[in-house]
Amino acid sequence: MPYVPPASEPELYVQGLVVDRRHHGRGVGAVLLEHARAEAASLGVALLRVDCYAGDDGRLVAYYESRGFTRTESFRVGDWPGQILEARLPAATG
Repeated sequence: MPYVPPASEPELYVQGLVVDRRHHGRGVGAVLLEHARAEAASLGVALLRVDCYAGDDGRLVAYYESRGFTRTESFRVGDWPGQILEARLPAATG
């Protein structure tokens, strides 16, 4: 994404994670994030990053933190506050 500083190592970047509100609370987002972790592992990549809206009550940032991500850089796109988060995956073994 143009507003995200490049990683200093290979990464898998979740560019968008959207779940229909009708399925809220059913674990769909968690399953999709686990799929991204598995994809990164299959590629031998140890860094998984995502960005999200960081305004209002911060619930979206807290959600990613509950899924094992940690905050890194904050950013703004116009008036839109955002947060980059990352998850470290176990090093791949050949």
